[in-house]
Amino acid sequence: MVEVGEAAPEFEGPSSAGGQFKLSAQKGHPVVVYFYPKASTSGCAIETKAFQALHDEFQRRKVTIVGVSVDTPEAETKFAGECSTAFGLVADPTGSIATSYGVRGPSGSARRVSFFIGPDGKVVEKVDGAPLLHVERAKARFLSG
Repeated sequence: MVEVGEAAPEFEGPSSAGGQFKLSAQKGHPVVVYFYPKASTSGCAIETKAFQALHDEFQRRKVTIVGVSVDTPEAETKFAGECSTAFGLVADPTGSIATSYGVRGPSGSARRVSFFIGPDGKVVEKVDGAPLLHVERAKARFLSG
């Protein structure tokens, strides 16, 4: 698994927001990359809606939020609609992104792990746990002060 202090692995994938999301295009400002097990499931919806509720605040601080799961682009687009997300959800149907971050579980799905990436592209914090813990830690790191 990618650790704090390491460079976040580059990735690119189809985004529910349209087009392709490319991590390196975000360099120069913070990024929250949160992996979740499956689109349209209750825990993942709780987490995604909580990030959406704070999206405007993250945007004001120039923090990009992006969710990633091993679902298809169609499933991600449907899930983004269900959660009314203004940010992109990236489809990783081959699991290559989850694998590069070391979060692909034995079932093939991504484990619920978030990586907070600094403007320099390095991981500044990693969160593993209940859905709302990820949102609370992101809020504490990027929205306080």
